[in-house]
Amino acid sequence: MSAVSAEAVTQDAFTDGGRTRAGDDAAAPLAPRAHLLPALAAVYRAQLSRARVARIPLLFVATFQSLGIMVMMRGVVDGGDDARAVVAGSSVLVVAFVALNLLAQYFGQLRAGGGLDHYATLPVPPAAVVLGAAGAYASFTVPGAAVTAVVGSMLFKLPMAHLWVLAGVIPLSGAALSGLGAALGLLAPRQELATLCGQLGMSAALLLGVLPAAHMPAPIAYARDLLPSTYGVEALVHSFDARPDWLLVAADLGVCAAVGVVSLAAATWAYRRAAVR
Repeated sequence: MSAVSAEAVTQDAFTDGGRTRAGDDAAAPLAPRAHLLPALAAVYRAQLSRARVARIPLLFVATFQSLGIMVMMRGVVDGGDDARAVVAGSSVLVVAFVALNLLAQYFGQLRAGGGLDHYATLPVPPAAVVLGAAGAYASFTVPGAAVTAVVGSMLFKLPMAHLWVLAGVIPLSGAALSGLGAALGLLAPRQELATLCGQLGMSAALLLGVLPAAHMPAPIAYARDLLPSTYGVEALVHSFDARPDWLLVAADLGVCAAVGVVSLAAATWAYRRAAVR
């Protein structure tokens, strides 16, 4: 009788201990959700290291494409306002190729391959995922856009004293185009459509940004005003003046910044929408 009682007590104690341990495990707090800035930095570094090998060849393609366009236009445009438009549009085209086209393809592939499920399991704010990826892709445009602007200025004999304006044009245009590219990639129902949207967006940046606006029909000129990269192009165009109107430059960059905030917010919403499906 005493042996049975001892065994029962042992079983009860083991059961109670197991329940207590299970209860402790259930009550254990989860890891706190990461704050926006540390999470943004982590996603940015991860995306930068991942895209470094795969995207650098494409960056060369984007740069050579813009340089080739300027060489081709050199036979048609001699100088003046048209030359400024060609150089500025070709420089921003590098940003459009990477930030708009490639980012749309990346998020379309990420959604089609289930990569969003991986990010959804991490304690990372959706804005950090979008901003980190957009920032990493936009970072690859800096050397290509700078080389294009310098070579174009030499080719068309434009002043280079104010090319430091690129320090504002590249990140702000990149933010606007990255948000647009991410939103297109996340909202497209299929990966092929995301690629198509990215290609169409880059083509629009090519046709509406590189070609001088003075030679465009009125309806096309209105469509040009709707393209976010247009204002980065205009800011760079004004910087080629002997005495730039800095108010116009600041206004164009301000429009880029405002569009960037809206487009990145739209991309964050699109990410949340795609992640819950």
